[in-house]
Amino acid sequence: MGCVSGRRAWGLGIVLGLAAGLTLGGLWPNTPLHAVATDRLESFAMATGYVDEGVEAVYFLDFLTGDLNAAVIGPSQAGGFAVTGLYSTNVLQVLNIDAGKNPKFLMVTGLADLARGGRAGAQTRPARAVVYVAEVTTGQAVAFGILWNPTLHSRGVLDRGVLRPVVKFPFRGGAGMGAAAKSKDTSKE
Repeated sequence: MGCVSGRRAWGLGIVLGLAAGLTLGGLWPNTPLHAVATDRLESFAMATGYVDEGVEAVYFLDFLTGDLNAAVIGPSQAGGFAVTGLYSTNVLQVLNIDAGKNPKFLMVTGLADLARGGRAGAQTRPARAVVYVAEVTTGQAVAFGILWNPTLHSRGVLDRGVLRPVVKFPFRGGAGMGAAAKSKDTSKE
């Protein structure tokens, strides 16, 4: 008798657990996960970043020249896949750094909810991520964004553009950062 009652309790527990899991699974918000990757080798770095739903860019930074390039892959007009977006800039020029000073870079991507409404009828819009590039010898950083055209992308048409600086800022003892670090923390008052 005790064995049968134990089996019933075990079965009832599984049924209740399954019902609770299915209920919570249906009510719990579904949050998509966006994975990014970053790698570097001597004088070169690459990273991936989210552009739009189901679309990402791969960014390449050449430390010697300061050239930052991004490529977006999408459907090809001929079938299969092709590069549907190419974007570029020069980090050394944007940050006003002399290439002869042996700059040292870090690069990562991050999500950015930039204004996406735009003008009525506008074909381009900001990507949903930015690429951050920091130059450690000067303590400067800049976030770059892509203005991309999802219509051209979905048609497999190549879109060329500029990686645009969104914001530049010091990250080490520069103007503004030191003051922010020394300001009074009012969050605990």
